[in-house]
Amino acid sequence: MTRVKICGISRPEDALVAARAGADFVGLVFAPSRRRVTSEKAKPIVEALQRIKTRPLVVGIFVNEPYDYVNRIAEAVELDLVQLSGDETLDYCLKISRPLIKVCHISAGKTARQVIEEITAGLEILPSGRLTYLLDTHTDAMYGGSGRTFDWSLAREVAARFPVIVAGGLDPENVAKLIREVRPWGVDVSSGVETGRLKDPAKIRDFIRAAKAG
Repeated sequence: MTRVKICGISRPEDALVAARAGADFVGLVFAPSRRRVTSEKAKPIVEALQRIKTRPLVVGIFVNEPYDYVNRIAEAVELDLVQLSGDETLDYCLKISRPLIKVCHISAGKTARQVIEEITAGLEILPSGRLTYLLDTHTDAMYGGSGRTFDWSLAREVAARFPVIVAGGLDPENVAKLIREVRPWGVDVSSGVETGRLKDPAKIRDFIRAAKAG
């Protein structure tokens, strides 16, 4: 079954909605973003999840931060995984203490072959289970959460080779179609489950339901 990550969580109540609806991961953004959380704000979210019997894994999202800062936050907040959404190198990845999700940014001219080569190189350094790739739309203005889709045919070709997570412009209405066409290991959503710049419980539940059914 397709794994689901609800990203950009900034309130304990939203994390609990996602958990109870069956999310596999929740993402806390520690990078510049309107969804950014501090370690002080993240701790109550993690603590709320730790009190329930079956909980999603907590992913901390970072962009081009010093590796020792990332490891310090991961330890303090008790993150399960770290997501690197910037321009971090594979040498940098080796210095992170937690299992990793590494974002591969898909620009207009990028080919499936280039993405496959990038993932192959990463998995030669860090094995599957320690490193998972996430495909997201490249924009000049931001490193993620743009709400824009990219070419799903590219994602389909990559997903046939590797267990990848797909993000970018997903919402409760299109996620099942993406899953049928691409068959990814996982899907990721942030803006697609928001209303008025806040997480919408109904949209979170609808997205997870559609993804699991898809």
